[in-house]
Amino acid sequence: MAERDEEKAEPAVSADVPEEPATEAVELPGDDDAPERDAAPGDDADEDDDGPPPAAVAAAAAATPKRTVAGAMIGVLVGLLGFALVVQVQNNTTDPTLASARQADLLQILADLESRSQRLQGDIGDLETLKRELTSDAQGTAAALEQARKRADQLGILAGTLPAQGPGLTFTVQAKTEPIRAIDIVDVIQELRNAGAEAMQISGSNGSSVRIIVSTYFADASGSLNVDGQTLTGPYVITAIGDPSTMDKALRIPGGPVALVTSHGGNVIVGEPGTVTVTTLHAPATLEYAEPVS
Repeated sequence: MAERDEEKAEPAVSADVPEEPATEAVELPGDDDAPERDAAPGDDADEDDDGPPPAAVAAAAAATPKRTVAGAMIGVLVGLLGFALVVQVQNNTTDPTLASARQADLLQILADLESRSQRLQGDIGDLETLKRELTSDAQGTAAALEQARKRADQLGILAGTLPAQGPGLTFTVQAKTEPIRAIDIVDVIQELRNAGAEAMQISGSNGSSVRIIVSTYFADASGSLNVDGQTLTGPYVITAIGDPSTMDKALRIPGGPVALVTSHGGNVIVGEPGTVTVTTLHAPATLEYAEPVS
């Protein structure tokens, strides 16, 4: 009993103050063992305060290829434009007809161009005078009626529905060794038009004649010509109203209609300048589809 009382009388220290458990020392990883972390975007700013922001660097890098492509395209376009200009200048300055022409022929061509320029200047003056008359209150109505009448007469002459007279020339195209071809007559007509001929007709030795207008056609017909469905036999006489000197020079230029007809075995005889008359008329065309715009 005494031993049991002593055991009970021992102070219970462990119950009031618990014993601290034994702990093992845990070694924390040092700076050398710590994993490397990625540099934050703001770290570089601490190291280099003078450099541009990363966003500006990225934008500049993205814009550089676009500027390079745009610059290359502009360079290519400028090169192509320069090449086109050089080719155009060479084409305009290397006309084989003018290069091989004689001095006298060049003077004739120059005189022809001056004559056309003077004629165009005269047309400009007439149009300006007409404009002033039409805009005038007092003369507006009378000028408009007179201009309408003149315009109707001009259209009638161009359409071949009215006879015409004025200064001009006659051209006789006759065959020598070979029959006159339709293409030779077409060359003569086209050159006369370019020289300012305003009204023309062609007559054959068989008495047939045709008024030459925009729609007139020519075709070969067994040694003769078929002009707008009518057969004409040679020699052929072309009557043209216009400036005689200009038309004569236009036909005689090197390589022109007279030279072509001669090279194909024919001959062109130019009549004396004077007042000529074009009396053959062309039937008015019947329009099926075209109507004036109101």
